[in-house]
Amino acid sequence: MGSLLAVLLAAATSPAATASPPAVAPVAVDPAARVIKVTAKKFEYSPALIELKPGVPVVLEFASLDRKHGLKSTDLDIEVEIVPGEVTRVPLTPGKAGKFTFHCSVFCGSGHEDMEGQIVVAP
Repeated sequence: MGSLLAVLLAAATSPAATASPPAVAPVAVDPAARVIKVTAKKFEYSPALIELKPGVPVVLEFASLDRKHGLKSTDLDIEVEIVPGEVTRVPLTPGKAGKFTFHCSVFCGSGHEDMEGQIVVAP
């Protein structure tokens, strides 16, 4: 019993067990990219329509005005959480023209299902 306790204590106090989690790497952003600020609040994004050009890099900067939200666009392979007091940056260079819907992926109350927008990519 004593040796089991010693092993458990050694594991709990090892540097790996007490180390801080790794820092999140900053998002690589093209310095020439245009920044588009988008706010989220119950139950809307503003702007809800984002117009982009194929092959032109942008950075989408999301901020929540009230509570945690999410943004998901399966077609553009984007899924992020938008936390109040933080800015969530998403670098994006659309590869093809089209209309791509996005929606809130974190339940935010009655009306959540209507929280959506669209990214239109056109030459």
